[in-house]
Amino acid sequence: MQWTFTIFMILLIKSDSPFCCYPVRAHYHGGLGADTVMFQIQRGTSDPTSYKSLGDCFRTIFRNEGIFGFYKGILPPILAETPKRAVKFFTFEQYKKLLNLTPLSPGVALSVAGLGSGLTEAVVVNPFEVVKVSLQANRDSFIEQPSSFAQARQIIKADGFGLKGLNKGLTSTLGRHGIFNMIYFGFYFNVKDAIPTNPDPTLEFLRKFTIGLLSGTISSCVNIPFDVAKSRIQGPQPVPGEIKYRTCFQTMALVYREEGYFALYKGLVPKIMRLGPGGAVMLLVYEYVSGWLQKNW
Repeated sequence: MQWTFTIFMILLIKSDSPFCCYPVRAHYHGGLGADTVMFQIQRGTSDPTSYKSLGDCFRTIFRNEGIFGFYKGILPPILAETPKRAVKFFTFEQYKKLLNLTPLSPGVALSVAGLGSGLTEAVVVNPFEVVKVSLQANRDSFIEQPSSFAQARQIIKADGFGLKGLNKGLTSTLGRHGIFNMIYFGFYFNVKDAIPTNPDPTLEFLRKFTIGLLSGTISSCVNIPFDVAKSRIQGPQPVPGEIKYRTCFQTMALVYREEGYFALYKGLVPKIMRLGPGGAVMLLVYEYVSGWLQKNW
């Protein structure tokens, strides 16, 4: 308990430490461009401002909005990232300890603990996601759009803090994070325990990185329909003043009916580009930091 709480405090408070900064920057300083492109692609063909393809999205954003267009909405995820990751790993450890007291097998307990951590994480991060998506949907140049705080105030003033305002799309976010973390943690720790360790430090690092990369990639492939639903609900509706996408599963069914099965997987490539290697880095940093703390604290 003591060492997991110590990691939580390091991730939550000591945001200038190298252990904290690296995964945060890996995800958003290097990955927000892919996140912006993913959101724009997921907006759907019924949106009059939608892009034709991944390449068209990159080219149009760069031509009309410049390089900073890829970094719209960067402040909310930066503000959320440290507490978000702290909550993810801290609650995973606590759920895992609780589930060890149940008759569940260790492998299943790891996945259920991951599910619990994802649901908890989603509650923390959803308001930041609403602000981020609203900024990414703004086609004005980076320097012309409102600040993150101004955008948040505008959302709260118009729709409040509830499911129509700052917590819009919460069910989709719960599904996205819950399913991702369930597979992410369950796959990583079960496969890592099944494959023998390597005495060579370099090969052992590569073994863990490869398993982490697969964990992030597979999780992204499975949970992306929830991501598409979240983008449609939290983003601008195709017809101003008319709410087309209301709830998570209603949105999934509507997208499937109007655009086909593969529309539920829009944005998969930029998502994997961000969360495949990013997920591997996060797990490795967490494992090495927790190992160091267990030995030295």
